[in-house]
Amino acid sequence: MAGVTKEQIAKAKEWDLLSYLQTYEPQELKRSGPREYCTKTHDSLKISNGKWYWNSRGVGGRTALDYLMKVRGMDFVGAVETLCGYSAPPPRKEPPVKPQKPFRLPEASRCASAVAGYLQDRGIDPELLSVCMEAGILYESRRYQNCVFVGRDTEGKARAASLRGTRDNFRMDVEGSDKRYSFCLPAENPDCPRLAVAESPIDALSLATLVKLSGGSPRDSHYLSLGGTGSRALMQFLCDHPHVTQISLCLDNDKAGLEGIKRLTQEIQNDAELSDRIKLIYPDPPKQGKDYNEYLCTPVKAARAQQRQRDGAR
Repeated sequence: MAGVTKEQIAKAKEWDLLSYLQTYEPQELKRSGPREYCTKTHDSLKISNGKWYWNSRGVGGRTALDYLMKVRGMDFVGAVETLCGYSAPPPRKEPPVKPQKPFRLPEASRCASAVAGYLQDRGIDPELLSVCMEAGILYESRRYQNCVFVGRDTEGKARAASLRGTRDNFRMDVEGSDKRYSFCLPAENPDCPRLAVAESPIDALSLATLVKLSGGSPRDSHYLSLGGTGSRALMQFLCDHPHVTQISLCLDNDKAGLEGIKRLTQEIQNDAELSDRIKLIYPDPPKQGKDYNEYLCTPVKAARAQQRQRDGAR
């Protein structure tokens, strides 16, 4: 190729991204999991198992050469010349793995008044909250009064949990959580073929509440939180629930959500078994706000304002 030789290209391709960043740009690396890194400039760019993927842009690769072109915007010749200016990459060493703490649910509070009040203020239907609490998939933590959304496997064992603050914007996953098992409000009929997926537990509960407000039955579908826009929880759910044949993709109405819908669609369509079995539905995005909870809160707030006016007129 004009400008660089085959030998230079081969030398440039020897650099995997992790080795390149560890050697020449260690300030760019942040650990995001036991065997996973992201970069400080792009925290949605994940590096693991010799590969990297930039989730917010939907691009990825294996080598530092791919990275310099797709992320840094270099042309091919410039990227090859840059990498050839360095010495040969050192033998790759896997970083030491920090032992992961065993998964353990936070201690529960004796009552869930803070959680109930917070979620009802977010427009979530009280009866649905009762269903979740009775099923043990939602409770209030004793120490900080956080919402605890629990993901259970088919045997009912808690395998993951996500926390949401009731007094601020705090949110995190409980350490040791298995991301394949996420919060799910199950349908009344365990063999229900319909599934709606959202990015967060609150959005999943918002979908069910919106169905109830429109006069439908909110328990005529399963509602699964993906814990973001990734596919791990969805693929596990489909494996565990082979009767599911219809999926409504209800991710956020923003760039990450729209790109997430495209990736989920592609992953299902690329799986011969799933593509034959699953019908994908793309509901209209929320008319107001970026997600279904923001959309839900609009009529709820309006109804509360009307109620306050009526109460004041008495």
